[in-house]
Order: sequence, then structure tokens, then C-alpha cells
Amino acid sequence: MTSNSFCEFFEGTEKLMEIWFDKYQDNPNDCDLRHIQRSAWDTLLSFVNCKIISFKRNEHMDAYVLSESSLFVSKNRIIIKTCGSTTLLRCLEPLLYLVKQVAGFDEVVDIFYSRKNFMRPELQDGSHRTFENEVEALDNLFEDGAAYCMGRMNSDCWYLYTLNSPLIESKSFKQTPDQTFEIIMQNLDHKVMNIFTRAVSSSGKEATQKSGIDKLLPGMTIDDFLFDPCGYSMNGLIKGGYYVTIHITPEPHCSYVSFETNCPHTAYPDLVNRLLKVFIPGKFLMTICANELSTSFNAHKEFRDVEFQGFDRKELQVCRFKNYDITYGLYAKPNS
Repeated sequence: MTSNSFCEFFEGTEKLMEIWFDKYQDNPNDCDLRHIQRSAWDTLLSFVNCKIISFKRNEHMDAYVLSESSLFVSKNRIIIKTCGSTTLLRCLEPLLYLVKQVAGFDEVVDIFYSRKNFMRPELQDGSHRTFENEVEALDNLFEDGAAYCMGRMNSDCWYLYTLNSPLIESKSFKQTPDQTFEIIMQNLDHKVMNIFTRAVSSSGKEATQKSGIDKLLPGMTIDDFLFDPCGYSMNGLIKGGYYVTIHITPEPHCSYVSFETNCPHTAYPDLVNRLLKVFIPGKFLMTICANELSTSFNAHKEFRDVEFQGFDRKELQVCRFKNYDITYGLYAKPNS
């Protein structure tokens, strides 16, 4: 979220990994990823080159604000999102071992690894410098993996790696309604971005309130952090097992905001418009991933004819996978 000075480049683009687990044999009722202790997460995150800054939990989920984005842990799912030059995939093998030894799960039901194309890929570690390198690392651990690129490969695009096999049919794993909405905004308004600097706001709470983030979704328990001299992270927990996370890199030459939630919506364009009003970007990329049990499963239909004032639609793609549908859209102002 932040660089060492306000003039240096920082890669706001995040690497996002979501993994669902199950137990192949025996009784899975005692299996729970939340059995993993804080000290174990600290060790695991050392492989990624980031650390835990703050922590909140509710009955459904543990939420960690990281020095580079966020970690969410529920009973059978882990979501980890890291930015900058972090080495996210280097924690994957030790993570699978930790999950088996401590939480009791021995099978990966599904995995989603995704990211937008980097602004400056040459600054990444070799394991993340290209999507091909990332796919090779994932293929070494998973069978029947599938890699995709949505958008323009020579411009703004979004990469995805997932499993191409139907969900495991077992007594212990029951598919539930699931959806994830993510919006990535760039070329942001300078006055808005200044809110997320220590020169304008004294704390994460002040930045949250000044920007209007606290009013985006009702019912959030917010854990926010303002970096020094700039940069912002927020995790929000909502009853029912839902989360919200926002990460902001405010530097003018590399401004970046990401918003992500699994909270179900039947009218995503309304949420998009609220986000555009708060952050005033020059362009934005959005993805919606939903299974057929979700109320958001047909979300792509509402984007066929929707227009966002001041923005041109550059791309709109829909992909149907084994277990989920994904909608991808790219929108930009004429001068962006």
C-alpha cells in the first residue's frame, strides 16, 4: 500500500489466492482452519515477505490486516491478498502442510489465484514476474489446473488460475452460495488520494470517515490502518460470514485502489456507482465470480446494457467454468 517515500513507485496490484479445503476421510467436523495459531501465520507470512499488523474476528471469520494487504480465515477457506513485491506463491507448499497438520484438512476442493497485470513486472521476484511462471508453480502442486487471461494481453488484463474439475462430491463438503466482487481502480483523483496520507489524516479511522468508506456497506465492523507517510488498508466483517477489504496506494504516479467483498448483491451497478463516487478513478476493472447457488450468478446480464456516466466500456467478457461463472469488465474515461 505504501512506499518508503511519496516519490517512489509501489506496485499496488495484488496477488489474490483463495483456497477451499475438505477432509478426504474420517470425520471432518473437528477440522477448522481457525485452529491455526497466530505464531504459525507469522512464520508462514515470512515466506511472502509481509507481516500481520492488526486482527479482528467474529463467529465466522478471522481477519488479519497485513503490511501488504489482507488475510481472511474461515472454517474451510483461506483468502490471502498481497501487493508490492511479495512472493505469495512461495507460501503455498508450507501452507498446505500447515493446514493438514494443524487444521486436519487433507484435500484442496478448489483454488482461485488471480491478479491484474502488473504496472512494472520487472520489479517482481522471478516467481511472479510473468503469469507463465506463476502457472508453472501452481501446476507443480495441483492436477487439472487451468489458466486464463481476460481482457487484452497487450494492455489491461486479468489473469486467473483455477481447477478445471467438478467439485468433490463428499458427505463433508457441501457447496454453498458463494460470490466475490472485486473492483480495481487506477488514475484516481488527487484530492481523494491525499486523504490517505499522514499529511491530511492522522489515523486510519479519520481516513475512513473523511473518504466515506464507512458508509459504503452497512453493518461493517471495520479494522483500518493508515501507513506512514501514505497508504491505507481496511478489513470489514459483516454478519453471516461476509468480508470487505480495501487497499489504497495514493501516490499520483501509481495510484491504485482495490475493493473486494463476498457480500451478495443483486444490483452490482449500484455498488459500482457508490465506489466511483468515493474514489473518482480514471479507469476501473471489475470481476464478479459466482456459483449457481448464488443470487449473483446471473450478474453479467445487468452489465450488458448498463452505462457508467463519464466512462466508456472497453471490455465485457463472461466465462462459464465447471463451478463458477465469471464476469469481467473494463471501463475508462475518454482521456485515460
